[in-house]
Amino acid sequence: MERHFLNQERLKAILQEDSVKEPFLDYFRKMAERLLFADEVYGTKDKQLFQLKEWNKEWYEQILPSEYDVCYGNPDYARNVFGEEFGDILCFLYAEIQGCFVYAVEGQLFELTIMNELFLEIYQLFLEGDVQRKTAKQVIFDHMRDYSQELCYNRVREQLDPCVSSASDIVMKEDLDNTDVLYLYGEYVSENETKMLSFLNSLPKERMKEIAKTFVDGYHDGFIINNIDMSKKTTVNIRYHLGFEPIIREAALQFQEIGLTPILYRGTTGVITRGMSKVGYISTSPNPQFEYDHRFDQALFFNKAFMSHKLESYRNAYEKLKEEAAAFAGPACMETFGELPFTPENKETALRLSEKQQKLSVEYQNESGRIANEYMKPEERSFTIIAYPIPEIGENFEAIFEEVAKVNTLDKEKYKKIQQHLIDALDQGVEVHIKGAGENETDLYVAMHELEDAEKETNFENCLADVNIPVGEVFTSPKLNGTSGVLHVSEVYLRDLKFIDLRLVFKDGMITEYSCRNFESEEDNKAYIKQNLLYNRETLPMGEFAIGTNTTAYAMAQKFGILYQLPILIVEKMGPHFAVGDTCYSHSEATELHNPDGKEIVAKSNCFSEKGEYFNCHTDITIPYEELDSICVIGLGGRKTALIKEGKFVLPGTEILNEPLT
Repeated sequence: MERHFLNQERLKAILQEDSVKEPFLDYFRKMAERLLFADEVYGTKDKQLFQLKEWNKEWYEQILPSEYDVCYGNPDYARNVFGEEFGDILCFLYAEIQGCFVYAVEGQLFELTIMNELFLEIYQLFLEGDVQRKTAKQVIFDHMRDYSQELCYNRVREQLDPCVSSASDIVMKEDLDNTDVLYLYGEYVSENETKMLSFLNSLPKERMKEIAKTFVDGYHDGFIINNIDMSKKTTVNIRYHLGFEPIIREAALQFQEIGLTPILYRGTTGVITRGMSKVGYISTSPNPQFEYDHRFDQALFFNKAFMSHKLESYRNAYEKLKEEAAAFAGPACMETFGELPFTPENKETALRLSEKQQKLSVEYQNESGRIANEYMKPEERSFTIIAYPIPEIGENFEAIFEEVAKVNTLDKEKYKKIQQHLIDALDQGVEVHIKGAGENETDLYVAMHELEDAEKETNFENCLADVNIPVGEVFTSPKLNGTSGVLHVSEVYLRDLKFIDLRLVFKDGMITEYSCRNFESEEDNKAYIKQNLLYNRETLPMGEFAIGTNTTAYAMAQKFGILYQLPILIVEKMGPHFAVGDTCYSHSEATELHNPDGKEIVAKSNCFSEKGEYFNCHTDITIPYEELDSICVIGLGGRKTALIKEGKFVLPGTEILNEPLT
């Protein structure tokens, strides 16, 4: 608190000083005003909802698309004003300061204080004159290293300790009939959040309980089906989108009934703890381009020494919280979809990782994942994931919501029988041939593992909407040797990013070539795929091959014209899909699993996981029925069994799946 008070006095003094020359003076005055604004929010006791609403709009206004052209958080504008030497540094600093509003609303004094101090250190360099880029970068490196221990610990504790979540009080205790309650989070609030909350409040309470029950039952079933002992577990993390609080409240109560205390924590803002994607509760982005521009901000200070220190910080955090980690049962994720499609602009001025940093980033992902799994053992956890639309999807939002709710509760028994017909045919094959239709260039052969005892073993899991909702797929971990060919989709959204004409070439299960048509430059297209699909690796294996059977979901998508707005969670059930990265059974290969027919699922590993090598990513890519010509099982001696022809199911016992398509 003493440091915080001294920082405030110094920030106020900056507003009166003019020793720093333009164009830097305007920047430092505006950033000082911004930090003082956050400090005022923090210092206001008994914050009223109307105040929070006004503050929220004022804070986030600067990075909205309408203002972004002249925002210091825009790397193009920062470079234009400050030049190449300091543009990226001051743009980085702006992005870090942007997170201070959330800290202020939450009452996070430590985070506010150290952010003020970093700003003041950078200001002092410019105040003294003749500042060097190298010196400014060193200040940032020292700051990030010095505080990574505390910040990593705080982040891990947020994920594991239900006592530190202010969001739990919002969800469980506040009056959810008032949409202004959303401003208590400090996150950006748009019409998506307020309209979503209003809509859910209009539904009968019994309806809320039904939706929550599907969510919680799927999670609970994950323990039962996979024979995992839940008696040692005490906490569950619920991840959701703001506006879904009425459902989350009901889900929290139902989780408590099965002995699990919910943990609610937000997606991160600061560069030290920010991952590949936001994990936790989130809201609509005020500007997706701003987030995309700053996705590699760590490039300013990330090196081997920092990586080693950060990994040590995370290990120390988990060691201190190892009892809480052992009691963690896994995440329950309620995803959303329907945002306006976003195709990012690739800016040369944005920070990006060097080739050396890319390799270090991959090493960090692998090692940090290994540390987390050491303390939160995957074979002892469950999860569930389900998705619903948000109002931004359009005027048919309410009708789409109801249709999605029906898709999420389809008859499991019906699909169990149909999918078993597919599995029986697939288990007769040594490979499967997938062929695209029309302009789709897919021509891919996927190799199957050999079954030692076909009477007792199977390669494919009969997926029945337990942890992975909705129902509708059979999947396997393919044999890499012999899996070769071209995978092509005309348009796909992966982690909220649009890929146009994505084309991947596989040889023995590994990606050997890749391209898309998002940008005019082939170099930009390849960089886009490498950064956002390969996560800075040179290649990834095919970790999963699946056939989606949920034609009801596909018909819904066609009816409302939302095929390319649906999340991969639903899209993967609407055609064959292929995951790049780890298998579906990553770190849990030793767990014995059986299908409803009693056969043991044996195809859970590949040559990487057998050696304990993991990639800590798994991205599904689906070919929709309309781009699919055929799927054919090829057995010993070349005998062929058609599963799909001209985009329709033809295997006896599966024809009923064509009804929604016609």
